[in-house]
Amino acid sequence: MTDEIPDIDLAVHGRTEHRREVLKKLAGGIAGSALLGTLPWFAPLQAAPAGGAPSDRVRVGIIGPGSRGQFLLEHLLHTPAVEIAALCDVYQPHLDDGQRAIGKPVAQYKDYRRLLEDTSIDAVVIATPLYLHAPMCLAAFDAGKSVYCEKSLALTIDDCKAVARAAANSTKTFQIGHQRLFHRSTLYALKQVMAGDLGPITQIRAYWHRNTAWRRPVPSADLEALFNWRLYRKYSAGLMTELASHHLHVANWFLDAHPLACVGYGSINYWKDGRDVFDNVNVIYKYPKGVSFVYDSLSSNRFYGLEVQLLGPKGTLELETAKYYSENPPPAPGIVQLINQIEKGTLEAVPIGGPSWVPDLKKDTKGTPLPEDPDRDDGTGLSLAAFVNAVRLGRRAPYMIDHAYRSGVAALMGVMAMEEQREVQWPGNYSA
Repeated sequence: MTDEIPDIDLAVHGRTEHRREVLKKLAGGIAGSALLGTLPWFAPLQAAPAGGAPSDRVRVGIIGPGSRGQFLLEHLLHTPAVEIAALCDVYQPHLDDGQRAIGKPVAQYKDYRRLLEDTSIDAVVIATPLYLHAPMCLAAFDAGKSVYCEKSLALTIDDCKAVARAAANSTKTFQIGHQRLFHRSTLYALKQVMAGDLGPITQIRAYWHRNTAWRRPVPSADLEALFNWRLYRKYSAGLMTELASHHLHVANWFLDAHPLACVGYGSINYWKDGRDVFDNVNVIYKYPKGVSFVYDSLSSNRFYGLEVQLLGPKGTLELETAKYYSENPPPAPGIVQLINQIEKGTLEAVPIGGPSWVPDLKKDTKGTPLPEDPDRDDGTGLSLAAFVNAVRLGRRAPYMIDHAYRSGVAALMGVMAMEEQREVQWPGNYSA
């Protein structure tokens, strides 16, 4: 891959920029083509510019223009070569909100199968509750559509395998909503890992803490499942598929492996409100080479927020705060050391006796910031632009099926380990 990047218009957060400028901001922080060459899903972003011809236009249908769907819709409205051609939702207010955002009349459906019958639609974006991902993806592939599906992949491991097989057998583009694949500071962290700045990754720790019921008010009792599907096992796997799947994806990606097995505990120890998914989870995954991924999430305390930490003998990367911490930072200048000694009363002190051990405290407490996107794009804008360009060019997104399958299955392994109180082994590849 050369350093030459053709121009193409691309929009990020409502502001259209030349393709070259967008990639300069991104690639400039991740060693340019050297790292981009290892990220084949970026290839559609280096395509020829989109023109005004109908053949360059990608007609997209949005299935599920609710809260997440609206977020994706806003990005798509500012992505060149996209025409939002249809909306589908069983809840009319969602359709109305999507229609207002688009600003002109488009086809509306209550049944996604009717949308898929429209042969003029090239691709669908699926942002529905988890239990609907598999049937909608499978129907979309059968209808000859390209598919962008929000994470996690599916509600069961069998469904994950079915969708992955269908995507592999389809000639159409498939992409999962793992926006960190296109996130600048995450990609810069990958560069540091590849350069050996951590040494080998020996452990990954991640957590996602909130203090919220995760419950939305419903207009009427019959809409409980529609609004609060995340709280019920019939429709969701709770914290593991809705939150942990993000960090599991990063672990799989950076280790270039899937987990071999996992164990875990979960419970409902705070929100006694009729939900049947855990409100706190604790899972340990075993990866090749003896590496562990330790994950916990809870809904009753937000003090620590969220983080994913990559640990090695040379340093630590924190991806959410976008910082690198060295295990052996350079010593402070002499005058700073002198001031520290005076303040601590240790100047020329002669030790006579003391404790038999010294606590292992942090030495590098400030860390080195990783470059972040100045527009605060979490990668969603670039991920959708890559998807649209792949559809426009008739390309498939390399390795995207594996990213989707590994993270979706890993999240469900954690759920099984907690629910069945046993060690759960990797269930095999989707081709098996």
